[in-house]
Amino acid sequence: MAPTRKPENGVDRLSAHAPLRIVAIGGGTGLSTVLKGLKRYAVSYQRETPLTPSVEITAVVTVTDDGGSSGRLRREFDILPPGDIRNCMAALAEDESLMTRLFQYRFASGRGLKGHSFGNLFLAALTHMTGDFAKAVRLSSEVLAINGRIFPSTAENVTLRAHLENGRVVDGETRISRSGSPIHTLELQPATAKPLADTIKAIREADLITLGPGSLFTSLIPNLLVKGIPAAIQRSPAIKACFVNLMWQPGETTGMSASDHIEAIQRHAGGRLIDYAIVNTDQIADNLLVRYARERAMQVTNDLDKLKALGVQPVGMRLLAQGDKVRHDSDVVAVAAVELAKKARRRILQQRGKGGTR
Repeated sequence: MAPTRKPENGVDRLSAHAPLRIVAIGGGTGLSTVLKGLKRYAVSYQRETPLTPSVEITAVVTVTDDGGSSGRLRREFDILPPGDIRNCMAALAEDESLMTRLFQYRFASGRGLKGHSFGNLFLAALTHMTGDFAKAVRLSSEVLAINGRIFPSTAENVTLRAHLENGRVVDGETRISRSGSPIHTLELQPATAKPLADTIKAIREADLITLGPGSLFTSLIPNLLVKGIPAAIQRSPAIKACFVNLMWQPGETTGMSASDHIEAIQRHAGGRLIDYAIVNTDQIADNLLVRYARERAMQVTNDLDKLKALGVQPVGMRLLAQGDKVRHDSDVVAVAAVELAKKARRRILQQRGKGGTR
């Protein structure tokens, strides 16, 4: 895990040369994409030619998943869903590590085992041994020697509830994703769920806080429904950036533009939250657009003027990864994040005096 810088006499001191601190918030494959790119800059990542500057990485992961292996373990053992956290561990671990491959191994057969990944079962077992999901995540991270820290957005067993535009109320992430009607607002049950103290501390000390890419209503916003997280983000001196999705997600974000994504985030956060919106300027191949259109997914429109009207600065970048799916390039995302973190560090030092305190 990335080492934590110890404060001097209880005071956290910054310098232009100290590792940058990036907090990545989200879930699903989107958050894993961000972490995989940032890992190359991690303080503890050993390379022959290490990239600079170095980065201390903290991931804050949603825990509302109720489908697949995670959902089964959640129902049968009354634990938080481990799947998104397991994927983040794999993203931050050494790519060729045997333990990493083992954590991602999914059983293809076997009564009671089919569909489960070994990592999910490992986290479930460790949670029962320790009685603490967050501690199980920390110990599992040590087993994998990951290049960062991973925190669930809350240690409480929460359920996602959606109020749809057609007036229906739907409970559960899986049912929400399949609801068909546009989502108006989300809430957590219980609404009093609180974050870990370590999460608030990481947000307070961050240079950059990122949201996305990922499922807007089921991976990003649920983190902002945890009591105390939005306020901590707003108070943090960090730059706050959103990596806007490349395509609509049918059933969740159909017809939504870049500014619609930002507006939904800030509406659920209860106020202005985002400083920068990172949008894609790459041309998506026609054959991919046709294939996605068959699934009722189209490219997210970059309505730059509306972003600016929200108080958000758009940044256009060629974000598209090579391949047969429309995905963010993890290395490009990491470059954008590091540059924003550097900008934030300079701004913080200017505001508080070089080598001054947070």
